[in-house]
Amino acid sequence: MTITTGSVVLFDYTLTDNDKEIIDSSREEGALAYLHGEGQIVKGLEKAMEGRKAGDSFKISVSPEEGYGLPDPSKIAVVTADQIEGGEELEEGMQLEASNEEGEQIVVVSKIEGDRITLDGNHPLAGMTLHFDVTIREVRTASAEEIEHGHVHGPGGHHH
Repeated sequence: MTITTGSVVLFDYTLTDNDKEIIDSSREEGALAYLHGEGQIVKGLEKAMEGRKAGDSFKISVSPEEGYGLPDPSKIAVVTADQIEGGEELEEGMQLEASNEEGEQIVVVSKIEGDRITLDGNHPLAGMTLHFDVTIREVRTASAEEIEHGHVHGPGGHHH
C-alpha cells in the first residue's frame, strides 16, 4: 500500500542539523505514527512521504519554509523582570508559558540583559534546514474513527 491522504504511517527517523548534529530521533523510542494529509508532520516531510510504501528508506533536506518556517520578529518581545512571575530567577534557555490574545504559548528566554528579558515565541527549529533520515515501517488505511478524530489510535498514536 502506498502513502496517500487518509493513510496511517509509522516511520522511524533521525533529524539532524546542517552540522550533522542529531536534533531528534525515534530510533530508540519506537516509530512515530501520523495520519497522512492532516498536517501532523512538517510539510516538506509529508510531501516526501506521498507515494512511498512500507520498507522504503530515504533522506531528505527540508527548507525552513517547508519545515517550521522562518523566524517571525513579531513573536519576539522584550520585557522587564518585574513583568514575569519569578523573573529574577530566570536563565537563558528556559521555557515559559505565556498568555496573549491568541491564547497560551510556550516562549523561550533567549537573552537576559540586566532586568531586560527577551522572550522568543518562534519554534526552536524555525529558520533551520531539517535533514531527515527516514525508514517507513508500516502503511495502512485509517479507520473511520481515526479519520473522524483526526489522529492515529493504537501503537505509536493516540490512546483514549
